[in-house]
Amino acid sequence: MKIAILDDYADVATDLADWSGLGKVTVFRDTLHDPAALAARLAPFDCLCLMRERTPLGADLIAALPNLRLVVTSGPRNAAIDLAAARARGITVCGTESRKTTTSELATLMMLALNRRLMPEVAALHGPVGWQAGLGRDVAGLTLGLVGLGNIGAQMATIGRALGMEPLAWSQNLTDDRCAGVGVEKADSLHDLMARSDVVSVHLVLSDRTRHLINADALVAAKEGQVFINTSRGPIVDSAALLAALRRGRPAKAGLDVFDTEPLPADDPLRDAGLIADGRLLLTPHLGYTTTATFKLFYQQTVDAIRAYQAGSPIRQLT
Repeated sequence: MKIAILDDYADVATDLADWSGLGKVTVFRDTLHDPAALAARLAPFDCLCLMRERTPLGADLIAALPNLRLVVTSGPRNAAIDLAAARARGITVCGTESRKTTTSELATLMMLALNRRLMPEVAALHGPVGWQAGLGRDVAGLTLGLVGLGNIGAQMATIGRALGMEPLAWSQNLTDDRCAGVGVEKADSLHDLMARSDVVSVHLVLSDRTRHLINADALVAAKEGQVFINTSRGPIVDSAALLAALRRGRPAKAGLDVFDTEPLPADDPLRDAGLIADGRLLLTPHLGYTTTATFKLFYQQTVDAIRAYQAGSPIRQLT
């Protein structure tokens, strides 16, 4: 079996799992966005090992891969795989389990870093100033607005309360019962949440309804001094509208771990040197789930899935 491991940016796949005996394994550390180049690269392979949604596997690409028999994706779901097209070709698609706390940890880190001016203060220490250059903001007593109250949103509510914050939540399907169960106040609307929250953190699944949910209309309602964080999916936020809003001062700061195109292009407008230098914009390269424990789980269970398929008993099939 010819096996391709895609988008292994950190070059860790072969260190975190035992791939021996499975076949010929090829590791790709980059992401190709050109459809023809991607199809040419992947055409020889019987098995593709995907890292979440880094490389989409749509119907056109599936049709261009005559040898493909097995796809294993990290995580229990991958919206970037056309499962119907895979089924029509008789291709088996399997997943892995995932860990549940990594994204909330990163969102908390970004929240604290932005409020306490961590990055500009580090730069000041190592620059001409040589020491402190400004004052950070305590998070205790602030309102933490959560756009989405699923597993990660609920974790953020717990963390926020532990830090002395008051959690507030809203989403399109959020119910009073869910809020009561988590112990979180429900905002009347997205505008209400934006207007009342000192920190806003997005925790939604990307869908047609949530794409550009955070748009210019929503951002204009941002409370003075607000810190806005997105560790969910890039297209939930209209990035052009967010940049314009940051330049107007509302929200005051933003932290983004996810982007419309990943890796983030070198010429993307979000790489605004001025906003980054003064600590108003913090960009991280989709670190929400990239931890040793998580990737060890992903790659070890990917290997398990390939072995099970080769034995004639596929596991964790996605339907």
